[in-house]
Amino acid sequence: MNAVLPWAVHFALACFALAMFLAFLRLLRGPAAEDRILALDALYINGMLIMLVLGIGFGSSAYFDIALVIALFGFVGSAAMAKFLLRGEVIEP
Repeated sequence: MNAVLPWAVHFALACFALAMFLAFLRLLRGPAAEDRILALDALYINGMLIMLVLGIGFGSSAYFDIALVIALFGFVGSAAMAKFLLRGEVIEP
């Protein structure tokens, strides 16, 4: 393994953790519901990226599967929230 890879993994994890913290602040203080939904999108994307970086760092493929599940649930959640904001209901009768 390259000597630079552990440093790059730690730097990437720190950057993604900072991005998650800032997105969480936007989630708490967002002036509108749309801002909060975008903050949730940023949170799940950064969570997925953290799992991918951990998978690269540890050399395990299990982290990639977890990242895929996070991406799938995040997309479905974002679509449901967007539909709720547009129409006021998620499941139409």
